[in-house]
Amino acid sequence: MVPPPGADSGGYQEDLSNTLCCPDCREIPPNLVEEFSSGDVVCTSCGRVVGSRIIDTRSEWRTFANDDQNGDDPSRVGGPRDEFVDDEQLATTVAFGESKAHKILSRTQNNANQDKQQKGLMQAYKEIVSLCEAINMGQNVSNAAKHIFKLVDKHKFMKGKPQEAVIAGCIFIACRQNNVPRTFREIFNLTSVSKKEVGRVFKQLQNFLQKLQETEGEGATGLNTVTNYENTSVGAEDLCGRYVSQLGFKQQQKIAKVSKELAEQANNIAALAGRSPLSVAAACIYMACHLVGEKRPSALIAKQAGVSDGTVKTAYKLLFASREQLVKQQWLDEGMSMDNIPQVQQT
Repeated sequence: MVPPPGADSGGYQEDLSNTLCCPDCREIPPNLVEEFSSGDVVCTSCGRVVGSRIIDTRSEWRTFANDDQNGDDPSRVGGPRDEFVDDEQLATTVAFGESKAHKILSRTQNNANQDKQQKGLMQAYKEIVSLCEAINMGQNVSNAAKHIFKLVDKHKFMKGKPQEAVIAGCIFIACRQNNVPRTFREIFNLTSVSKKEVGRVFKQLQNFLQKLQETEGEGATGLNTVTNYENTSVGAEDLCGRYVSQLGFKQQQKIAKVSKELAEQANNIAALAGRSPLSVAAACIYMACHLVGEKRPSALIAKQAGVSDGTVKTAYKLLFASREQLVKQQWLDEGMSMDNIPQVQQT
């Protein structure tokens, strides 16, 4: 680019005083259109071609499905690169066709390019994605689970374990990494792998990831997903919000907030120490919904939490005994009443 007159000769800059316009119309601002199909710059006022042989700077993603009579959808470029699959983006592929020759060539190439290990990875990835989508975990969880499974497969760890159990453990840890914790019971209902087996695989994967991080570092795997794992457990406060949303309360936000604060304070009650977070969360929701004034039976809440009604009532008895300590004065000032809390039957 030629420097404008009077400019410093030490550097180049754009001359903003020059404006491209039609020499016939001389309209300012110019009414010019770039026609990428013909490679011309055309004045729409008079139709004069002002420039030719222009470069199309738009996206290269174009399809020519209308030009093909076989119903295919060929593209000029391939799909986005998958960081969980090795050496599969830059290879030439044989398009699927109806003729026998096309089918033979496609089958031969698939057998040659994908070994058994690669096919196993692809099958595991599909199963992880389908399981995560079944309970709306999101793409972050599925990517983290695929990353952990790839590390396990790469280092030949847990060889001989059933793939379903390994996938269940990967999803369980991935949920905790992304702050969407799930219980062992929920993973069991999702994958049909026993709670005992999920817990065993979880412990082994936890030790494996910690040792891998100590020996290779966080960035040694070459993937962008988080590899470290913080040893945190699922508390009752982590479950309250999700259970409240599934119960369909009208005052969902208020009940979720109150039940979560009740669960956080319940951690200081010695009598509740060692109890299942599921039963504590259900008991806190039961107390919170009565405080707010939108009552629900304990059996319905227990069913949503996956525990028995008697277990919820037992945990609620302990909460009721400490109600003066748990219920905040701020809640009472907002219109909630201690009288709405159901009494515990004395035995």
